[in-house]
Amino acid sequence: MAASSWRREWLSKPLFRWASRALPTMSDTEREAIEAGDVWWDADLFTGNPEWRRLLDMPPARLSDEERAFLEGPVAELCAMVDDWRVNWELHDLPPDIWAFLKARKFFGMIIPRKYGGLGFSAYAHSEVVRRISTRSLTAAVTVMVPNSLGPGELLLHFGTDAQREHWLPRLADGRDIPCFGLTSPEAGSDAASMVDHGVVCKGMWQGREVLGMRVTWHKRYITLGPVATVLGLAFKLRDPDGLLGEREDIGITVALVPTDTPGVEIGRRHLPAMQVFQNGPNQGKDVFIPMEAVIGGAERVGQGWQMLMTALAAGRGISLPSLAAASCVFSAHTSGAYARVRQQFGIPIGRFEGVQEKLGRMAALAYQVDAARRLTCAALDAGHKPAVISAIMKYHATERMRIAVNDAMDIHAGKAVIDGPRNYLSNVYRAIPIGITVEGANILTRCLIVFGQGAIRAHPFLMREMAALADSDPARGLEEFDRTFWRHAGHAVGNALRTFGRAWTGGRFAPAPRSAGPVAPYYRALGRYASAFALVADVTLATLGGALKRKEMLSARLGDILAELYLLSAVLKRWHDEGRQPDDLPLVQWCMESGLASIEASLDAVLANLPARAAAGLLRVICLPLGVRRRGPADTVTVACAERLLEPSPARDRLLPGLAKPRPGEALDRLAQAFALAARAAPVLDGLRHAGIRDWREGVRAGKVDAAQASMLEDLERAVADVVEVDSFDPAELAGKRVAQG
Repeated sequence: MAASSWRREWLSKPLFRWASRALPTMSDTEREAIEAGDVWWDADLFTGNPEWRRLLDMPPARLSDEERAFLEGPVAELCAMVDDWRVNWELHDLPPDIWAFLKARKFFGMIIPRKYGGLGFSAYAHSEVVRRISTRSLTAAVTVMVPNSLGPGELLLHFGTDAQREHWLPRLADGRDIPCFGLTSPEAGSDAASMVDHGVVCKGMWQGREVLGMRVTWHKRYITLGPVATVLGLAFKLRDPDGLLGEREDIGITVALVPTDTPGVEIGRRHLPAMQVFQNGPNQGKDVFIPMEAVIGGAERVGQGWQMLMTALAAGRGISLPSLAAASCVFSAHTSGAYARVRQQFGIPIGRFEGVQEKLGRMAALAYQVDAARRLTCAALDAGHKPAVISAIMKYHATERMRIAVNDAMDIHAGKAVIDGPRNYLSNVYRAIPIGITVEGANILTRCLIVFGQGAIRAHPFLMREMAALADSDPARGLEEFDRTFWRHAGHAVGNALRTFGRAWTGGRFAPAPRSAGPVAPYYRALGRYASAFALVADVTLATLGGALKRKEMLSARLGDILAELYLLSAVLKRWHDEGRQPDDLPLVQWCMESGLASIEASLDAVLANLPARAAAGLLRVICLPLGVRRRGPADTVTVACAERLLEPSPARDRLLPGLAKPRPGEALDRLAQAFALAARAAPVLDGLRHAGIRDWREGVRAGKVDAAQASMLEDLERAVADVVEVDSFDPAELAGKRVAQG
């Protein structure tokens, strides 16, 4: 008997039987979610030995001349039109002229190709537009992002028939039709399998003739643009009890396009999401007849709705909300740095206090990191990838970092950010946090079930092929493929264990780093060390827990956190490389890397402390963390250096905070910018007075230390600062009127 045959019969076959029992059962919706999209840099990280040159050689995301002109033209014009206080507190909607402008300039058709009348923009341009508008108005940003994200437009592009594309895409591109998408219902949010919205295949009258169709009953909620939509993308479970389509009675989740003026559709009522006023509301229908031609992709696509949605989400989830989060991080850093520079306590700017610098330093680094990851993800999308796992990482970790940055900004602004009114530029950003962490997959679900749960199967070099072999309908063929794949997997795991051991015990000093890495070479080596540790721990966790890992959500979440940190830190190094390895940006890189590496070590430690297989956990600890948890995060000097990037005008500040919407003349943000510029010009004079022991510049005038021009500048600064720290107050009758209007 040949050695390979002996191995297959006496080793692989028992393992095959054991693995078949240990393999977790997957519902159709879980399988379709896992198979959606593709893999990219996440697969490199899962090997345990990422090829850094491959990452650095990837062209960075860039705008075309046409896309840049759109940003500096229609987008800038839109931002200048929006008065966010009036939108949120007076109109409770975008005004009609802005709706008309959005339609006329094809903001709703960014992802629609030019041949259908759209703009045909890249993923990066789409992201930049959403990001820029988000620094101005959340309501306007959400209104623009939804038609260009998961919804009828994208689904038609990927799955629609030629006739459907020819009819609907031009109408969506120019705003003749406003789309919304109905997935979530009261009974089913993240668990689509629990959806009770249902349809039955039947014949009925449509436009004066009898056709094959569906009679559908549904109740949806949280549907953005729902109250004003003219066409509804509707997800429901379809049954065919009379066999009109074939022998299968339970067809499954199906997606159809329903004009909202169809008899029986109830639409128009509004929710008020987190005190925001973008259009969002419920809709429902009872026994509404829809022709079969309304199914996206036609009758042959019935039952494929969940697969279609997951495929579309694999890309869209990496654009819209990460762009909103990046905008919020940059906006928080910009305003907080300026405010901390002009606001004084005890005679000095509050930005000079280390407690404030701790918050500012973190905000600066998070703004750098989130935007780095956003750009890298867009570059991957524009290169043709649909990295589902990375999109989930971006959705969760970008919005969680947004939460941290905005809360830090609220802390620094203190009472200024608590009192609402036109002067409060942070309140709407703060109220955006619950939206970012909830939609397109709740953050708890994304962290605990999707990032590692999907990543372990899709991005792992062998696991998906092993699972396919175990599920093969031909046992002999399945065993042969399993035998071939499993032993390659075993060899890979042994090699990775040796690599992890060597890198851990040498502190990663001999792990690879690009020749051009320079001062960040140790960080490449550290990431190589922890990538190999992650791959090894993931393999052992999957082997010892098998299907039980689905119930160990905290373990899965921690492993997902490690994978996410590896990706985010890769993006930081990539950004520093792409921007020319600027020395002034090095503290930002250091903060991100030291914080992320400390997080990786803490997550590894927590996984090993809670892994049920205690003997395996002990061995892994010796291999992966022989000296225990050693990383402590960024040094205070690094945090202070990051904070300094926000406190003074400089090219480094400009690189860190690009693409902010220009404020309208005279509004709060404009006055803050003017005070910040004045404070920078006045700094040498004030520093000289302080060194001379003079606290009041008027005393300096009397002492001859301040000339007339300087005195005028300092007086302007004093007035500007007083205006910046002022908050709004209202007549009680005016507030009563607002309450009535809101009611």
